[in-house]
Amino acid sequence: MDAIDLITPTTLAFCSAFLFAVSVQVQNLGLKYGHNRLGALISILGSTVFYWLLSPLFLQTWYWMTSAVLVFAVLGLFRPFLSANFALAGVRYLGPTLTSTLASTSPLFAAVFAILILGESLTLAVLIGTLTIVIAVGMLTQRRETKDSWPAWALLLPIGAAAIRALGHAMTKLGLNTVPDPLFAGLVSYTVSLAIALIAMFSRDQRIYRDAKWSPGLLWFFAGGVINGISIWSLNTALNLGSVITVVPIVALSPIFTFLLGFLIFRRETFTFRIILAMLLVVPGVILIAIAG
Repeated sequence: MDAIDLITPTTLAFCSAFLFAVSVQVQNLGLKYGHNRLGALISILGSTVFYWLLSPLFLQTWYWMTSAVLVFAVLGLFRPFLSANFALAGVRYLGPTLTSTLASTSPLFAAVFAILILGESLTLAVLIGTLTIVIAVGMLTQRRETKDSWPAWALLLPIGAAAIRALGHAMTKLGLNTVPDPLFAGLVSYTVSLAIALIAMFSRDQRIYRDAKWSPGLLWFFAGGVINGISIWSLNTALNLGSVITVVPIVALSPIFTFLLGFLIFRRETFTFRIILAMLLVVPGVILIAIAG
């Protein structure tokens, strides 16, 4: 088999999911040193630096003259900054269990946006596969800690975060239809995200930066950001080659990889019947989507 045959949307989506899981675990190492709010900024900085260092290899002048710039820039305005804040607010009001479960519905929103914005078609096999993965990820993210009472409107926070991420995937595909360069998509969106994060952080509490001291944790955050940038590159390439409907459900498997890394390498997770069942559900779901794709 030719090596190029291995570069499929499904393979790239798997790579993106795995790399995102690695990024989460690496940034978790940085949290041991504190700097959690500063760490988020350093992570976005790492991703942005990664794309700009690669820019001489791919950047062309005509890219900046297209409508794709506006699409990717708008994407950077709300992802990851806005989606992450929605998710964080969801944890505050609903607790991590319900927030994680509702956030796992992102592939369903992605399918809706792909149909409405891009005109993609949803087959029965992809629908069943997507629902299977959503259920599996929801089972995996279940934890015992819950909040006894919460306002009904708070349900909109994690659902909003899921919808924002899903809309971001559809917008990325829309921009790639004009400028089919996954690296350029990441460059523009992360540059805008970094600017938004800087403005928000400095306007909120400048003491975070005045009191910040050097620690190895900052390197972990930066490294996690670089890895996350590579993950987005892989995701954007998958979207460029394939469809949103078949790529996003595979990328949603990232919590599975996060768990496996935590169990096999970082020794922070344990297997339970629920987790085993969730992983068994994933296999047929992925097969259905891969065959349909």
